[in-house]
Amino acid sequence: MKKLFALALASVMAFSLVACGSSNSNGGSKDGMKIAIVSSPSGVDDGSFNQDIYNGVLKFVGENEGATVTPIREESGDSAAAVQAVADVVADYDVIVCCGFQFAGIGQTAKENPGTKFILIDSWPVIDGAELTADTALDNVYAAYYAEQESGFYAGMAAALSTESGKVAVVNGIAFPSNVNYQYGFECGVKYANETEGLSVEVVELPSYAGTDVTGANVGGNYIGDFSDPATGKVVGNALIAEGCDIIFVAAGDSGNGVFTAAKEATGVKVIGCDVDQYDDGANGDSNIVLTSGLKVMHDTVYNVLNTVKDGSYKGACVTLNAATDSTGYISEAGRCQLSADAISKIDAAKAELKAGKIVPAANFNGITPDTFTW
Repeated sequence: MKKLFALALASVMAFSLVACGSSNSNGGSKDGMKIAIVSSPSGVDDGSFNQDIYNGVLKFVGENEGATVTPIREESGDSAAAVQAVADVVADYDVIVCCGFQFAGIGQTAKENPGTKFILIDSWPVIDGAELTADTALDNVYAAYYAEQESGFYAGMAAALSTESGKVAVVNGIAFPSNVNYQYGFECGVKYANETEGLSVEVVELPSYAGTDVTGANVGGNYIGDFSDPATGKVVGNALIAEGCDIIFVAAGDSGNGVFTAAKEATGVKVIGCDVDQYDDGANGDSNIVLTSGLKVMHDTVYNVLNTVKDGSYKGACVTLNAATDSTGYISEAGRCQLSADAISKIDAAKAELKAGKIVPAANFNGITPDTFTW
């Protein structure tokens, strides 16, 4: 099924090339490992997806004297421009970390530059319209997908078990596979809680913000259409609050900050953070609007792979990381979430079932939809 969106990516990668901007690298000797991290328009300080990846690089750099990192922000979000941003700097770095689905097309650049090692998060490389696989992985590209639907599932359960209005929602940036996974997982988590706990919680969708995935299919949901548009994020957040939603799962990068603002300005509304622990972002005077956060543990992946580069054990691969590898999860620690002990107990029980493969939430390309999801 993944070949469908690999082909779709190839169709949108026009030859329009956009220059990328970069900031100065941190200090270090010229003999240390030179690392570049190339990200989407929201940059490495987005407080979510890109920043978690960047934190993994920063941890490695902090532990290795002479290692440097240069953040490079591709300004447009266009797939062809993202690939060009990497090609422009490929000769200048030992390792290039690429943040997001829009960088899938770096496969050819990597193949032509075997001396440079790549870490590709949220995609597997595409060459000539075909997505590589575990069997065809390039020696110099470690590429990781994550089972975002699992983290979305925990978020959906958390919302359903905590809502007072009986209406919840998920807001996404762009309908890339990772975002659709979050959406579908959330919807499955609500469905699971409804059926196992005798609830009737509604997932609210705004038809005017329905998403279209990379194959052109309408996936519904609430999509801002950008990862760096907090103004529209606030509009969508306010619209959902007006519909009665009191808990909103936010998987939208910097655009999600607008949803946070809408929730802070409302009464009795909470959000669920995404990718990283966003509890600090929820501070609102003497209160906090963050219920919990769905996690995708990317910083550990990047940090660990950089260490394999250092010790010489690096291997190219195409992997999917999930609950079984502790790569997905949610925040349940006291002082970092506002979930009840009962909700945490029920989510943890479901998490064990996911780890065991007994619960498999819907995802963009696993042949399951929220409507057909069962267990």
